[in-house]
Amino acid sequence: QVQLMESGGGLVQIGGSLRLSCTASGDISNLNAMGWYRQAPGQEREGVSCISHSVGTTQSTMYYADSVKGRFAISRDNAKNTVSLQMNSLKPEDTAVYYCAVGDSDDDCVDPQFEYWGQGTLVTVSE
Repeated sequence: QVQLMESGGGLVQIGGSLRLSCTASGDISNLNAMGWYRQAPGQEREGVSCISHSVGTTQSTMYYADSVKGRFAISRDNAKNTVSLQMNSLKPEDTAVYYCAVGDSDDDCVDPQFEYWGQGTLVTVSE
């Protein structure tokens, strides 16, 4: 089993920034794709960003939803089993519960079948 602990959510004004972090613990020997999803009130959960592990290569591949491109940046620290999401230029439509997800295949970034999910952290962007 893998446990995920998210942190960094909160209340921010329009145009502000927040940084979300998610740390994996437990059976972490086969973690590859790490991603962020969000769910706004009354809406379905949607993918925000994902980053591959890319073992054996020099650089991970990062994916972003069109709605966050140029504003959000995903990164990972494999030594600390952590994935982070830097969110800049926040908009009211970014308000949602953000969930961390990890999977045992880098393919999860393009064909999501994440095995493990965090409990979520609330991000509220106020007008």
